[in-house]
Amino acid sequence: MSTFEKVVVIDGKGHLLGRLASIVSKQALSGQKVVVVRCEELNVSGEFFRNKLKYHAYLHKQNRVNPRRGGPFHFRAPSRILYKAIRGMIPHKTARGAAALERIKLFEGVPPPYDKVKRVVIPAALRVQRLKPGRKYTTLGRISQEVGWKYQDVVAKLEEKRKAKSAAYYQRKSALAAIEKKAIASKANDLKDINSALAALGH
Repeated sequence: MSTFEKVVVIDGKGHLLGRLASIVSKQALSGQKVVVVRCEELNVSGEFFRNKLKYHAYLHKQNRVNPRRGGPFHFRAPSRILYKAIRGMIPHKTARGAAALERIKLFEGVPPPYDKVKRVVIPAALRVQRLKPGRKYTTLGRISQEVGWKYQDVVAKLEEKRKAKSAAYYQRKSALAAIEKKAIASKANDLKDINSALAALGH
């Protein structure tokens, strides 16, 4: 992401949580608007049981002065876990940091209008690039479900619908492209003189 885009939509599947968070936070601080979809498919290095124990240890941390209201607030949804990781890398109590957080949007699944937008990956944060083959890892969605996130089935159902619609659209697009290619090939001889004349004129 060397140049600024209007909005960069990142597909979170297969990215490592911390590495993606660091890149997103840096881009947001520099002024880039970033959207991350499919946060439930993010990866965390280390086996599932160890990560589960770490999160349960975090759940026990609370404010002794006022445990009900003082925080810390233990987010369960994958998008909010990523949000907290990003927030920890941004000076969020300053005006610059608060503005950077406003530029970031995080979602489970791929909600509209991002289902019809080109999504990108960040090679520097991909698990297959960064984690040694054979190392254990787990998905953020599984950890979230274990600690109280209740919407994994809902997101999975919506994702199935989206993928079915996307596959149907791709088939229609491929069929139209094949028809167009066939039509151009059938008229190639008729348009040979016109195309040569246009080529001579530099078109």
